[in-house]
Amino acid sequence: MSSDREPVVDTSAPAYVYMQVADHVAWQVRSGRLQPGARLAGERDLAREYGVSIATARRAVQELRDRGLVTTLPAKGTFVTESRNEPDS
Repeated sequence: MSSDREPVVDTSAPAYVYMQVADHVAWQVRSGRLQPGARLAGERDLAREYGVSIATARRAVQELRDRGLVTTLPAKGTFVTESRNEPDS
């Protein structure tokens, strides 16, 4: 995310910050910006990119796993899954 864009996370919005981060990453998957097999940034890098805590980034990644959009391989990273089907929220 480049600094010349508006922030994706709005702490005053009536939504959990981790959900906002997860929704943005999910949008990137659905739009094709993140292709199946693409590696997500690490939790520290995601936290820095979105301006959130590492715990919030970690919870966002867990949400993406729960949605079936990513899978995490220990010591390897988190990757976009082949299936782009996301359950309706």
